[in-house]
Amino acid sequence: MPSAEETRDLVCLSIAAGAPACVPDGMAARGWRIWPVPGADEIPRLIARHPGTCFAALLDLRAGALQSNAAAAERAFERLLPALTEPRIGWVAVVAPGQLDDGWARRLVHGYCHDYVTLPCDDALLATVLGHAHGMAALLPDDRGAGRSFGLDDMVGESAAMQAMFRTLRKAALTDVPVYIAGETGTGKELAALALHRHSARRDMPFVVINCGAIPQGLVQSELFGFERGAFTGAAQRKLGRLELAHRGTLFLDEIGDLPLDSQASLLRFLQQGSIERLGGHDEIRLDVRIVSATHVDLAAAVAEGRFREDLLHRLRVIELQQPPLRERGDDIALIATHALRRHAGDGRRRIRGFSSCALRAMQRHAWPGNVRELINRVRQAVVMADGPCITARDLRLEDALDAGAPLTLDAARCQGERIAIERALQRNGHRLVATARDLGISRVTLYRLMARHGLRDREEAAGATRID
Repeated sequence: MPSAEETRDLVCLSIAAGAPACVPDGMAARGWRIWPVPGADEIPRLIARHPGTCFAALLDLRAGALQSNAAAAERAFERLLPALTEPRIGWVAVVAPGQLDDGWARRLVHGYCHDYVTLPCDDALLATVLGHAHGMAALLPDDRGAGRSFGLDDMVGESAAMQAMFRTLRKAALTDVPVYIAGETGTGKELAALALHRHSARRDMPFVVINCGAIPQGLVQSELFGFERGAFTGAAQRKLGRLELAHRGTLFLDEIGDLPLDSQASLLRFLQQGSIERLGGHDEIRLDVRIVSATHVDLAAAVAEGRFREDLLHRLRVIELQQPPLRERGDDIALIATHALRRHAGDGRRRIRGFSSCALRAMQRHAWPGNVRELINRVRQAVVMADGPCITARDLRLEDALDAGAPLTLDAARCQGERIAIERALQRNGHRLVATARDLGISRVTLYRLMARHGLRDREEAAGATRID
């Protein structure tokens, strides 16, 4: 007899309610503990009673009424779907000869079962197939420890670059010095700023965010520093600025590279003196605010071009955090995708078990110009649009990435590199065409022509993102 350590768990279920499940006689002697269940509704309760246990499962599809009644088969399929998508069960279908000629049976077996057997069959064959199904279910990572090494707060990552960033962040959180977060658009700079606040002594005080690139230049001063009643036309009452609202807490200045020069001077004065004056006021207001800033712009280049004050940069960049782009984070891509799938699994009509092998390959090969934000958005869309139990490269709209490992001609490589360079420049410059052309060292007319060649003009205009200025 097998030892207790060799015992594996086998669920037996019939697709027809009330029909006896197929319970193979020889499986108990081969080390299987048998769990006949009366219906699919019992399976979630069985899983809950045995946390951490993986099961193989025999699904008996041979109920005669279902083979000739498509409507009944479809109702049975919908009733089974929650159990079929349970990740800790490896399903094996039991079918009658010729039964897989039926469309519903083919769909169920192909989409949700590890394998199938046609009865009658040899016990040794059945034991081998069940062993494979159980082994595949056991390969799934343990969800109870899934978040153990994900990272920090809502940031997910086990790569060396992210672990180094987490270590710097934890150290920086113990101080009150200004922190500058660098990284491409979509890498999660605001999440890093929020984690910095949550792990600091200021965690119970306000965390205030201002996007310097989203506010008209004429309003930045009043948004940051506030104003007194009558300071300008329309100032009917006093308004506190973001700095005052963040007193004793943290102010996150996102896209600091877009801050106008006059506001840069006022911010520098606050960092030097720790006080502000509201617009239209004369009183010095002492404030205790920790400043965290971020941008996708190269501030050193902005300083060289006279668009950003060098003395302010030194004040802001006492500690620098580097948010690595997603394309450089290796296995973090699959980790983040799985995390996003768990979080947004309820957005779709059906339950999704995970990602197909082609989806995982495509995600590794894609360049991810939109970084983590792009990945999460693609996963959310795939959850809604997927037709099967696993998300495919097609569901993610990444079919082209599957050919990324194929040999390229020199012309194709140039074309691909040109497109990627333009996409990244657009991202860096907030989709402003003049700035993008300057960044690439070409004229705006040339940029228009290249965007049209690569199909980027239509995409950008459809998204409403491109700006001329």
